[in-house]
Amino acid sequence: MSTPSTSNDSVGNVSVDEIRKDFPIFDRPADNRLVYLDSGASSQRPRQVLEAMDRYYSTTHANVHRGVYRIAEEATRLYEQARVELGEFIGAPNPEREIVFTKNATEALNLVSQGLGRKILTKDSAIVLTEMEHHANLVPWMILKEQIGFEIRYIPFDSQGILDLTDLDRLLDGASILGVTMIGNVLGTINPVADLARAAHSAGALLVADGAQHVPHMPTNVEELGIDLMALTGHKMLGPTGIGALWAKESILDLMMPFLGGGDMIEDVRLGGYSPNVIPYKFEAGTPPIAEAIGLGEAVRYLKGIGMENIHQHDHVLVEYAMMRIAERFGSTIKIHGPQDPALRGGLLSIEMEGVHPHDLSQVLDEYDVCVRAGHHCAKPLMKKLGVGATARASFYLYNDTKDVDALIEALAKAQAFFA
Repeated sequence: MSTPSTSNDSVGNVSVDEIRKDFPIFDRPADNRLVYLDSGASSQRPRQVLEAMDRYYSTTHANVHRGVYRIAEEATRLYEQARVELGEFIGAPNPEREIVFTKNATEALNLVSQGLGRKILTKDSAIVLTEMEHHANLVPWMILKEQIGFEIRYIPFDSQGILDLTDLDRLLDGASILGVTMIGNVLGTINPVADLARAAHSAGALLVADGAQHVPHMPTNVEELGIDLMALTGHKMLGPTGIGALWAKESILDLMMPFLGGGDMIEDVRLGGYSPNVIPYKFEAGTPPIAEAIGLGEAVRYLKGIGMENIHQHDHVLVEYAMMRIAERFGSTIKIHGPQDPALRGGLLSIEMEGVHPHDLSQVLDEYDVCVRAGHHCAKPLMKKLGVGATARASFYLYNDTKDVDALIEALAKAQAFFA
């Protein structure tokens, strides 16, 4: 991997201007340069991904794991190649067996709660989550709790948006699962996953990681981090919507129950019962998102070509620059939630402008072609702890540069003047 560049207008050795040429969205006619700062919700897609999906539909469309004719076998090869590429991208020891395709990270986490939770949890069990989790790593466990009756404990975060691990040993005592977001989708906090995994394992618990914000932005090696199961989604990492994945250790996937039933997930079906297929196929019922998986494989190749450490360093430079500009221009009239040290956060900022509702702020920014998300970001318990109903969130990616940050600052200034 090449040495990461400290230039805020290049990612490694590739200029942001060159990267933007790969993304058709930036050719869209607009009054101003399109400043897309909502990659934390969903990233844009490069031409390479769109073309890979179009090639499948145009030249190779057939169902997978079924036909023995040539284009069906080619479709299956492309689908399985995407599985391997994704697995290798996250450091999976055996990607052919450890990557389960899902429709998104949310479905992957529901698969964990229903497929694993039902197998190992009882009414006397306990699991540990954090107060900064996305609803996708909260609600599936709450649903299962209603069905089984186990205890859910929570790791708090402090005023800086850092997990307070003072009572971690007590919280983990007797727990079966520790679920944690790798990067908080509101606060931007980069959580100490490797340390949490060691603590979980010492207590006899499994580490379930929500990698939706981490995998697109930082080098991710599940084995080195000590993760047992990890959910991810394609649409935040330059891939299409409708495709995500669960990675889990082979031994855990073998233990887990199927979540959905139907074609392809069975070895045999009798009127008296069924025998499940081998992993990972026992979790992939019905016709899968074939084109989407192929597109995700192409997205992985694109990201590898840029270099994940380069992307991480680029995110860091932009966040640091944005925090400095906001502080200099707006002082205390704009509050940035989460760690105030840019080194402790991923490539996103959740902000509050004094006296302005985040939805109103977002609408005014849109008048200047600056796209940010406003809302509770699917993290209502976190918002309640912050004492706010919503924030505006700007999230950066490899196609953003300092010109985008400057455009954000100018649009914020115009919004502040408008609401004064």
